[in-house]
Amino acid sequence: MALSFSEKEAIVADVAEIAASAHSAVVAEYHGLTSEQMTKLRAEARSGGVCLRVVKNTLAKRAFEGTDYACMNEALTGPLVLAFSQEDPGSAARVIKAFAKDNDKLVVKALSVGGQLLGACELERLASLPTKDQAISMLMSVMQAPITKLARTLNEVPGKLVRTIAAVRDAKESAA
Repeated sequence: MALSFSEKEAIVADVAEIAASAHSAVVAEYHGLTSEQMTKLRAEARSGGVCLRVVKNTLAKRAFEGTDYACMNEALTGPLVLAFSQEDPGSAARVIKAFAKDNDKLVVKALSVGGQLLGACELERLASLPTKDQAISMLMSVMQAPITKLARTLNEVPGKLVRTIAAVRDAKESAA
């Protein structure tokens, strides 16, 4: 059934709003997937903080105008699903990669992060980016390292003194 002009405008506005707040986007061809598989993909996307949309390519191109994802317009051909990372840059890539591992009919066409178009071969690299919690954990461990090293160094001075005194005591006891 054909969409009215106002429905198309609403879809374009919705996708543009999602794209404006997204950290990254993945475009994948889903030709050949069953509705059960698509429902499973949508469920995995929701749990992973990913917004998944199936939109006509012409509407997606209009929605991408003025966003960081305008560079993806050339890749919008065929039946495509758009996955937008809402939580961290790698979340959409992780969801699509995990789903594509079991379903070979889902083929990644393009990726975009920060206005830069990446090829489908970069999916692995984008999926391996740390989550927000992992990045904070890594930052905290790096910030904590100098303090930990200082505490160990300061603790070593009295420890060495105690070991020296114990060695002198043992030497005097064995001499006596």
